[in-house]
Amino acid sequence: MGKGFFNVPVAINEPVKGYAPGSPEREAVLSAYKTMFNSKIDVPMYINGQDVTTRNTRTMSPPHDHKHVVGTYHLAEKKHVEDAIATALEARKTWSQMPWEQRAGIFLKAAELIAGPYRAKINAATMIAQSKTVHQAEIDAACELIDFLRFNVQFMTDIYHEQPESTSDAWNRIEYRPLEGFTYAVTPFNFTAIAGNLPACMALMGNVVVWKPSDSQIYSAKVIMDVFKEAGVPAGVINVVFGDPVMITDTVLASPDFSGLHFTGSTFIFKELWKQIGNNIHNYKTYPRIVGETGGKDFIIAHKSANAKQVATAIVRGAFEFQGQKCSAASRAYIPQSLWADVKKYVIEDVNSFKMGSPEDLSNFITAVIHEGSFDKLAKYIDAAKADTEAEIIVGGGYNKSKGYFIEPTVIVTKNPKYTTMCTELFGPVITIYVYEDDTYTETLKLVDETSEYALTGAVLATDRYAITQATEALQNAAGNFYINDKPTGAVVGQQPFGGARASGTNDKAGSAQNLLRWVSPRMIKETFVTPTDYRYPFLGEFSGIFFGK
Repeated sequence: MGKGFFNVPVAINEPVKGYAPGSPEREAVLSAYKTMFNSKIDVPMYINGQDVTTRNTRTMSPPHDHKHVVGTYHLAEKKHVEDAIATALEARKTWSQMPWEQRAGIFLKAAELIAGPYRAKINAATMIAQSKTVHQAEIDAACELIDFLRFNVQFMTDIYHEQPESTSDAWNRIEYRPLEGFTYAVTPFNFTAIAGNLPACMALMGNVVVWKPSDSQIYSAKVIMDVFKEAGVPAGVINVVFGDPVMITDTVLASPDFSGLHFTGSTFIFKELWKQIGNNIHNYKTYPRIVGETGGKDFIIAHKSANAKQVATAIVRGAFEFQGQKCSAASRAYIPQSLWADVKKYVIEDVNSFKMGSPEDLSNFITAVIHEGSFDKLAKYIDAAKADTEAEIIVGGGYNKSKGYFIEPTVIVTKNPKYTTMCTELFGPVITIYVYEDDTYTETLKLVDETSEYALTGAVLATDRYAITQATEALQNAAGNFYINDKPTGAVVGQQPFGGARASGTNDKAGSAQNLLRWVSPRMIKETFVTPTDYRYPFLGEFSGIFFGK
């Protein structure tokens, strides 16, 4: 590990462990999984460095075994949210003044704790709470969260190192102040790394945070807070509240000290929050920063020059890893007629080879969707496709929620490029394919661009460089993360900063210095060494007294 500005370690991506049979990491994660699955934990809120419980609790159950209870968590009343705000503002008095390298040390320690003693625990928690396979948990809860913490420190040092020019008689410098007030983090169920990064990156820059995790991710959020506490995050800097999202958000956004929202979740909710902030704008002490990453209707388009097996693999991995519950998951694909027969054959073969079940069985590629609401929505769209003359299900289409919320990976083929599942975000293991005539590639690119309100991720597969260039230009605004000859998922911190525009968010690129810059309010300081004592400039010439002219 090299050295960066002020001897801060240069960030390096955390290696992904393989979990092969007989490996130490495999035994460790399975042991942690069994212990945690068969235990019941109580998850309090965390306010001002104290565990806070209430008489109002809810149970937590794995999506793949929804009748099994692994713990309970405590729901906030309005007073708890007000306490979280008040204690955050009090903590800001000292946290905002802490030397930046001391803040960096805390989060670098958090990264090392996750890389070492907490790795099996945070992966097992993610497998239980969010039904991720061990590989998906490893690349998310361990590697990506470690990368966020390490790279954010490097990005912070790079930001602080960026200073204006000075002269011999004046020293110009920029102070990267935290925002005035407190910030609000609202995080999703699908990535433990996102849940950890949203509050952590704001705190790293000197801000104080009220954090509301998704109800479906609280089990692994508890591990994140355990890590932050052990790493030394001071009391009041990151406060965690659970419960009614409307009440919590209304209380937060009503405060005149609210200064920023860091959000990942649904497009509709983000727009409603933006509107609510706008309605409250006259109440705030400062203009709040609003950063959000929301939905996607992510695409794959193949050119006739593409390799059919590569296209099929991109579809299968892009659409079905983590049950299609990644913001970046492929959910619509455009395949040329000349490739379709082979692509169809390979996709069906791959899907039929999947094993589905609990993530405790590491041979399973597919597990459960997150909750009953998601299951019911997906089942509804699958049933509609079965009955619709415009659609054909070529593989999958089954579902069962007797034990867990299991939806078979489903591939729909349609002759209508604007069919409902080509346009609607489903957030599950369903992809819809439109087969186009080879000579309509240009028109199909236009179709890709116009079909969805979202613009998060997309991919083109081709060997013809002219076709790649054409797609890159035609789809410039259709995806904030664009992939050439790859699936549209799997962004790596420090390599592919992540975010989209249009209805997919503010495109502030998590995993980059661009995102961290949103959580500071720069102050320009000019210090003059020899201060003038006469107002006169040379152009005035010599004169005395006031002359009014004729």
